Amino acid sequence: MSAQLPLALPVGPDQRFELFVGHDWAVEVLRAAATGERVDASIDAGLFVEGVEGSGKSHLLLAACREAHEAGRRARYLPVPAFAGALGTMLEGLDANDLVALDGIEAVSASREDCEALFHLHNRLRDAGRTLLYASRLPASAAAWALPDLRSRLGQGLRVSLDVLDDAGRREALRRRAARRGLELDDAVLDWLFRRVERDLKSLTALLDRLDRAALAAQRRLTVPFVRQALDLD
Repeated sequence: MSAQLPLALPVGPDQRFELFVGHDWAVEVLRAAATGERVDASIDAGLFVEGVEGSGKSHLLLAACREAHEAGRRARYLPVPAFAGALGTMLEGLDANDLVALDGIEAVSASREDCEALFHLHNRLRDAGRTLLYASRLPASAAAWALPDLRSRLGQGLRVSLDVLDDAGRREALRRRAARRGLELDDAVLDWLFRRVERDLKSLTALLDRLDRAALAAQRRLTVPFVRQALDLD
């Protein structure tokens, strides 16, 4: 199996640094890593992004890959959970990239074989002066990593810790994503949405895509009556 086929950059229209809300320092260091700028000596040992589900880890890694490509650098993104149990094969051939982003590495924390594959990749990329980004729900220091040597390597790099956005942050994120689509979300529409739908950003963005299509088809602006009709919600 070729390690290159599943690594085509799956960057969606919203995976941009300018659409990421909060954690300005995280955006700063990820942007620097993407372009090859050395903002902190510890980044030479990798950059570890940790946080719970929905905190924006994948957004930052994909935005970094986009930024790297736009800067003329070679970047690869790998959703690690999809290859748990056979990770070593998927990591072959990544050494030639300037930036490698490994998302969801907690999925292989209990597998010594997969952890060894990560450990060896880490060493190769570090020795070659490449940029390595990790994202994980499991902290780098957690005892759950099956390979202590990998845990040690993960802890040597620069760590970025993310929290889930509060309602104010989600509102701002949705406004930014709407603006990118040419839509305006006023407070009345946001108030109405937040009382009736799931408030995680993924669900809100999916609704925004529905509203974008409906508004384009009807040539209407987003008002509460129109949003109620388009989403068929009470």
